[in-house]
Amino acid sequence: MIDSSDDRQLLALAKQATSLASELIRSRAPHTLTSKGDRDLTSDVDTAVEQLLRDFLRQHTPNLGFLGEEGGDTDPVDGLRWILDPIDGTINFFHGLPLCAVSLSLMCNGTTLVGVIDMPFLGGQYYALSGQGAYTNGQRLQVSTTQTLNAALVSVDQYTFGVGADYTNKARRQVIEHLAPRAQRVRMLGASAIDLAWTAQGRLDACIIVGNKLWDTSAGVLIAREAGARILDLHGANHTANSSATIAVGPSLEDELMAAIRAALTNTTAANGLDHT
Repeated sequence: MIDSSDDRQLLALAKQATSLASELIRSRAPHTLTSKGDRDLTSDVDTAVEQLLRDFLRQHTPNLGFLGEEGGDTDPVDGLRWILDPIDGTINFFHGLPLCAVSLSLMCNGTTLVGVIDMPFLGGQYYALSGQGAYTNGQRLQVSTTQTLNAALVSVDQYTFGVGADYTNKARRQVIEHLAPRAQRVRMLGASAIDLAWTAQGRLDACIIVGNKLWDTSAGVLIAREAGARILDLHGANHTANSSATIAVGPSLEDELMAAIRAALTNTTAANGLDHT
């Protein structure tokens, strides 16, 4: 059993868990999609990965809680719980696109202590301990130093669905329309964990996620922050676990990017529908 007070042991366990998940994803093609709501789908592989890691982590850390996207929550002990997205980018995975990731974090009362993102088809594992820096495959991560928006590659998360989608998609659409003629390029990758990991690595200069589900963002927020990114909400306040949106950006680009976002959302009811932190 792992000592739950030893962050390095917990990080090693999280890295092992996400490696096991990626092995399963690579070895098993998805056969079925199950609807969870309006175009909100999961695959049989998502379910299998979550069960594998739920069992694995319970075996090694039975005193910790667990929240999985597919199977829900178990009560945390002492505020500590694992947060898992078994496959971030399920639709990409189902269609054979390699842009998907396993996202696993350990949180305590809203603060992420450990974060790991593993990309099964792209060969990258990204990880961080709070206050200890962020790394991929042993190399320390550092956000980009791009200073102007017209030289920046910016990702925006995918359009959403279900209740409240009209508000968030209007905000997302206005941000994209405003950035498209101003940024060097705007991309939509379809996996928030990859958006955040690649911003941490400097492959992206910023990412804008008009949402903040813990399984999507908690690991990536820690990794990007430990790599030097500023992590903000849609209104420019410091990001928290309760924020309604997640923006990661290098400090040298922060002012211009946030000015562009504010301009895009000025006087829009979509922006007003997204709570301030």
